[in-house]
Amino acid sequence: MKRSKGLGFKLTGAFIVFLAVTLILCGVTTYLSQMSIYREQCKTNVTNVAKYLRTLITADGDDFLQFTEYYKDHYGDVNIPVDASEYLSYQETYEELLAKYYPGQTLWDELGFEELNDEVKNAYLSYTYLYWVLTFEKAAQDFGLTYTYFLTLNDETYYVNYVIDAVRQSRREHNEFLKEYVAENPDDAEGFLDLYQGDEEEFLYLNDEVHNPLEENELMWKTWETGETQDGFRVWHNQWGDTYGYYVPLFIDNVKVGLIAGEIDIADVNTEILKNTLKQLAVIAVVFAASLAVLMTYINRKYISKIIALESSVQDYASSKDSGVVKEIEKHISGHDELTSLSEEIISMIIEIENYIKSLMEVHAELDETREHADLMQELANKDALTGIRNKTAYDKEVKRLEWQLDDGDTKFGFAMVDLNFLKRINDTYGHEQGNDAIKRCCRLVCEVFVHSPVYRIGGDEFVIILEHHDYDHIEELVDQFNREIEALSKDETLEVWERISAAIGYALYDKVRDDSVANVFKRADKAMYQRKSEMKAVRS
Repeated sequence: MKRSKGLGFKLTGAFIVFLAVTLILCGVTTYLSQMSIYREQCKTNVTNVAKYLRTLITADGDDFLQFTEYYKDHYGDVNIPVDASEYLSYQETYEELLAKYYPGQTLWDELGFEELNDEVKNAYLSYTYLYWVLTFEKAAQDFGLTYTYFLTLNDETYYVNYVIDAVRQSRREHNEFLKEYVAENPDDAEGFLDLYQGDEEEFLYLNDEVHNPLEENELMWKTWETGETQDGFRVWHNQWGDTYGYYVPLFIDNVKVGLIAGEIDIADVNTEILKNTLKQLAVIAVVFAASLAVLMTYINRKYISKIIALESSVQDYASSKDSGVVKEIEKHISGHDELTSLSEEIISMIIEIENYIKSLMEVHAELDETREHADLMQELANKDALTGIRNKTAYDKEVKRLEWQLDDGDTKFGFAMVDLNFLKRINDTYGHEQGNDAIKRCCRLVCEVFVHSPVYRIGGDEFVIILEHHDYDHIEELVDQFNREIEALSKDETLEVWERISAAIGYALYDKVRDDSVANVFKRADKAMYQRKSEMKAVRS
């Protein structure tokens, strides 16, 4: 500042005016350059967040599509607290309901989503919605954005649905806002849908649907129609604040699903640009004090050329996402001025973004591997190694479910016990390999007859069937069928001795007069089986 004063004493009035005009022009030029650079930085930051979220969503694939489809028609059926800060408890509720209604089955493997009842579907919707809301909010926080959200669009009506909303509103708050808006803008009243979802203060308003004409948001609609990310920002001035909005299209299996959006506060952007501009003007003013001609040469070589090179490098990175641009930026770094600091900050930002995204991808891959390993271990823990059906561990879990079911008043269940005859004789006479073959043949017959029920191997030659629904209602027919087929096998002279399997079956259905527990039903089924075995004169030696 002192050198600027000294320059003022040496210059004529005309030069002072010229200098003032030149500084203004330089200030405008610098501001525009900084605006371009910083907006590119903001766009890069928003794009990275959107791509990160797009990577997570794409990894879920059909699961996310199923969520959005069910959400469109059933968002009004769920009640999610406005201040919900975790999703794990909701996930546990969903998993408990799934285990209760569909024991031993998992979604997407044994079950299709359409097979679930409404209670399980709504529990799934609640926990999935919360998971994505919290993921979007954390991404915005980690990357320094004001908002992130997910939209679905209707290009015929120009209505936009905020599926994953950036701003949490209670139902009452939203209804009050609609009433105030319509009161202030009666001409727009017809443009609002009937979005009433109740006046509960504590529950989230979901699926905000807004009429967003093409002329008011050309950038958003162009991104949607072309399926390509557009240059530039959408400037928002509304009750949520003044922000720059940016949009990235979301494709799943080459199908356009919606837009991932991010917003940055305009005040923060303009403040940062103004600071950088003032720094550049200060440098320019000091340099002008020596000589106008020397100043122009110096600026062109020392600053302007660097700004152009830096801008070009940043644009290259924004378009290619190639971190190799760092080397190009480093070529133009020299001295210890603001541009050097800015270049170093940009280099640091690029490296941090690259490392962060790489780390996220690695963590995501590790989580996938861990989940797959856990699923495999869970499957092995519940599967009988010889027959491939469920084992004693899986049976014990189902017994617990039946106990809960019995406590809830659901009493339509029973057990069928099957015991393979003469297994010890087969093992001793023909060998354990033939004994194993007899066990597998018996298992196969049980599974073919009781095709609607889960079958468990709970001992060397013992199988138990949990009877519910169809097999519960037709147990006598199934037992007769089993006995007929066993008798036919035992008389088939074309088979080897150990292949002519013999087995006894007995069953018991829950009787509220006779049974006070699940275990008591099992004991009666076991007793009935041994009675049948005695009738067959096949009691074990």
